[in-house]
Amino acid sequence: MPQAGGMDQLTPTTYQNRCIGITGASGTLGCALTRSFRARGAEVVGLTHSSPPQIKDDEGPHRWISWQCGDEIALDGDLAQFDVLVLNHGINPKGGQSPEDVNRALEINALSSWRLMQRYEEISRCNVRKHQGRETPMEIWINTSEAEIQPAVSPVYEISKRLLGQLVSLRGATRPADERNQLVIRKLVLGPFRSDLNPIGIMDANWVANQVLNQASWGLRLIIVTPNPLTYLLMPVTELGRRIYSRILSRPDR
Repeated sequence: MPQAGGMDQLTPTTYQNRCIGITGASGTLGCALTRSFRARGAEVVGLTHSSPPQIKDDEGPHRWISWQCGDEIALDGDLAQFDVLVLNHGINPKGGQSPEDVNRALEINALSSWRLMQRYEEISRCNVRKHQGRETPMEIWINTSEAEIQPAVSPVYEISKRLLGQLVSLRGATRPADERNQLVIRKLVLGPFRSDLNPIGIMDANWVANQVLNQASWGLRLIIVTPNPLTYLLMPVTELGRRIYSRILSRPDR
């Protein structure tokens, strides 16, 4: 379902021969996104915290890069190669609420994505991409999940995702107009899908991934895929409210 509040412009997008970087590529949704991008002719690079798989998979990333939270600046050379960067990594401590659980969830789910977003934004200022003979902006997609505004039966996970969602909204609202043409920011608000972390999820991850790419190809910047009809109403209103609030109180970056 398209969301008018999430669209800055509607520009059809194709991923043929484009380079896509995906964090959390070894997870259920990361694998599904990889298959969907590859089916559309893209080259996919998987970013992982663990050791890259040694066996080549025709449906997996074309290559892997190892990285660690806290050392995002070391990825600059790799980030510069990506036409689209998908921030999809995260953990769910479920019922864990100790200070250690909170610190780890905030670092992995929110702060590392925020730092990668800043690195990629900086790189986009110095890169002009061409696709099919015309200039094409770089893109960053951030998976904040439906936990940004709905309960996820995991208090710490919800807090970390809400922090990330608000940071993305803040940055989207206050970026200079010329920079919006250099880097497209898309927010992914996804409902419960079946995975190792959530075996009772309602949606199939492959279906979710295809819906995400379809909505992105339509030019939507706020991408929502969920069986919950309230999210289609609440999320655009929430996003609009945040943007208005941020713009009223913001000062120019430079």
